[in-house]
Amino acid sequence: MYRSIASMFLTHCALLFAVMLAATDAKAIDGACQAVSDVGRKVFTTPTHIYTTRTAAFQAGGKPTTSESIYAGGAIYVKVSDRWTRSKITPQDILQQKKETDNNTKMTCRYLREESVNGEAAAVYSQHIETENDKMDVQVWISKSKGLPLREELDVDVGGKMGKSHSSMRYEYGNVQPPQL
Repeated sequence: MYRSIASMFLTHCALLFAVMLAATDAKAIDGACQAVSDVGRKVFTTPTHIYTTRTAAFQAGGKPTTSESIYAGGAIYVKVSDRWTRSKITPQDILQQKKETDNNTKMTCRYLREESVNGEAAAVYSQHIETENDKMDVQVWISKSKGLPLREELDVDVGGKMGKSHSSMRYEYGNVQPPQL
């Protein structure tokens, strides 16, 4: 069971960052989508600790589950059920996945407003993404001073038994190191 949860989470992480890196090279994108895309690339090169709470009917009977991930030193580390593992998925793998899915992705982005996240000024953007397999609605709070995400809310509808899920992510950047395995 641990492996299936970890595998599902890793897939979800890959999807989240693929979403943040949406359509760039082959497609002309507007300023709002460019801002979100730039943030996605920057996360890969910045040591980042992400705390995630996810609710999905297909997972844990619909009860919220929590997990953590760390991007550091060109690797992704995931903590599920109080255990850290180094993911086989790398930031480079996610970039490759993005290239493969760009042509089947429809996306719109909007700047919404400015808000504060833990005392830090942030610009809030929304995205609506549709692929051949799912629909996603995302809100991301981007630090005005660092250009990095501070918070993200993601709703995914894949239909069928998998249905809908909601994820809330909190991003931290201070003193991030790979975990002890």
